[in-house]
Amino acid sequence: MASGKKIGEFSLKSITSTNSPGPAGSILIQVNWEGIGTSFGAVFGTSTFVGGKSGTFSWCSAAYLDNGDTISGIGQGTYESIGKNRWSTKGIVDNSDGRRIASEGEIDLASRSWKGTLFEA
Repeated sequence: MASGKKIGEFSLKSITSTNSPGPAGSILIQVNWEGIGTSFGAVFGTSTFVGGKSGTFSWCSAAYLDNGDTISGIGQGTYESIGKNRWSTKGIVDNSDGRRIASEGEIDLASRSWKGTLFEA
C-alpha cells in the first residue's frame, strides 16, 4: 500500500474506547486518539475497527497546524494481529488540503499507542 515516498511519521495515544455490536455478530471498536504527525502538528482522530484478530478500520481526523490552519482527513484501512496485543495497520487518508496519504503503523494495545510512517499515495 505504501509505494510512495516517505513523508513523515505519526505517534498517537489512545484517549477513550467504546465497544458496540457490529455487523454479522462482530464488535465495533471505536477509539479516540491524540498525538502528532509530521507536517500535521497536533492530531485528533477517531478510528472504528471492525473484526477480531484482523479486519478493517475507518479514520476521521482533524489536524491543527503550527500556522493556525486546520486539515481534516477521512480514510480507511486494514489491520491484523501480529502478536500478543499488537496490530499492524495499513491505511489511506484523503485530506481536505487535497493530499492523499498512505500509512503503515503498529498499535500496541497494552501501551495504548499507535505509531507509524506516512507516505505519498
